[in-house]
Amino acid sequence: MTLRARLSLGIAAVALVLVVPQLLSIRALRQVSHDMSSLRREEFGASLVVGRVRAIAEELPQLDLATYAVPDSTRPADRLAAQLDTLARLADSLHQYHLDDEATVAQAQVEALGRSTVRQRQLAKSGRPREAERLSDSVSQPAISALGQATRDAEARLSERTGRRVEEAGSLTTRALGGAVAALLIALALAALIAALLTRSISNPVHDLEQGMAAVADGDLQHPLAIPASRNDEFGRLAGSYRAMTAQLAELDKLKAEFVSVASHELKTPINVILGYLQLLDENVYGDLTPKQREILRTLMTQSHTLNRLVKHLLDISRFEAGGGRVEPRHVNLDAFLRDLEEAFQVLAHQREVEFTLIRAEGLPEDVHWDPDRMNEVLGNLLSNAFKFTERGGHVELVASPVAGKVQLEVCDTGAGIPAEQLPRIFEKFYQADNQGAASAKGTGLGLAIAKGIVDAHGGTISVESKPGRGTRFIILMPPEVHAHRRAFAHSHPVTAAEPVAT
Repeated sequence: MTLRARLSLGIAAVALVLVVPQLLSIRALRQVSHDMSSLRREEFGASLVVGRVRAIAEELPQLDLATYAVPDSTRPADRLAAQLDTLARLADSLHQYHLDDEATVAQAQVEALGRSTVRQRQLAKSGRPREAERLSDSVSQPAISALGQATRDAEARLSERTGRRVEEAGSLTTRALGGAVAALLIALALAALIAALLTRSISNPVHDLEQGMAAVADGDLQHPLAIPASRNDEFGRLAGSYRAMTAQLAELDKLKAEFVSVASHELKTPINVILGYLQLLDENVYGDLTPKQREILRTLMTQSHTLNRLVKHLLDISRFEAGGGRVEPRHVNLDAFLRDLEEAFQVLAHQREVEFTLIRAEGLPEDVHWDPDRMNEVLGNLLSNAFKFTERGGHVELVASPVAGKVQLEVCDTGAGIPAEQLPRIFEKFYQADNQGAASAKGTGLGLAIAKGIVDAHGGTISVESKPGRGTRFIILMPPEVHAHRRAFAHSHPVTAAEPVAT
């Protein structure tokens, strides 16, 4: 499945699990709305009917009395008849609201009351009001009372039923809310799970490719990828491109190493031959030389030695680059390492009549894990430059001190110094500052580039600060533990001068 399809499917799945709770909530709300509508339609309608029945029932005693108390007037009788007709219809409608018992009682009492009031009217017209009154007391009034009781029963039953339905509606609402919240939480959990799986399916290959590219940048062309080559998506194709790239880079490294080997043989041999013949000429093996010829010979020998040093440095830096800047760290006694440097350069110090001091601060680790040959090359180069640019009577120092859990090595001199505007470029290949006139021997412009490459390969940093006429200070900050690894060699990137470092 392609990355685009995976993303589309994941987004669709997240959208679906988030929509489902909304649909369930809408369904629950519709059910609540239906119940509330039914409650409003049935219970409210029933309340209106019962209320009208009660209102008419309260009027019936006066109408009943008027039917026989005022026999000459037809208005009370007509009014009573109309109200009884209305009661009959209302009692019948109570069946629609499931108040059957109350409706039956009400209908029976309305019929009894209707017959009684007709007979009462007849008795009153025939001049027998007392009999009409007794009929009212024995039939009509009890019927009116029974009708009132039926009305109150209907109201009580309706109130109870309404309360129960309201409670059920409230419970349904609570369940709907709880269900919606639970569904939403489940949906969020599923969405989070889908998002996590989707993110993992993308971030893991990206992280693997990132580590692979970082390894290639460090020169490790054998770093394996966890992404299978058979993976049929964008990451599979990227993994294939990565493997093809590393194979091509490995082949280029191989060709570069072969070139260095050939160059080492092809360049050094003719230079050695030239130097050999120049030495024979200097020793008069081929006859005496005139002063002019000897002057030319000295110039040729100087330039040949310079060319030999340049080729040596070029081959050294090429070997270092061909190896990807590989260093081979091993445990080194730091005190012995520094003492060997001190002994090696004391001879040069005596020859140059320059004071040389080694300073070891408290707190230095007893052992370090460095490549001693490479670090000896770095410090040797810096010390050689320091002696080269320091006049007789000057002072050169090698200072070792602990700084923030690392080892700081400083090479300080009181020599010619370097102009501030030239400091950012001194670690570039072939770059030489304007202070070469103060040097005892002209350099090739490669020593500092090699030194920076070695320090970088150890995971350290090298910086410089200098003032013309007052001297130069190189500061190397090294981790005490360095593991064997490869780093890209610094070619010609400008390096800024360091801030002053406390000694």
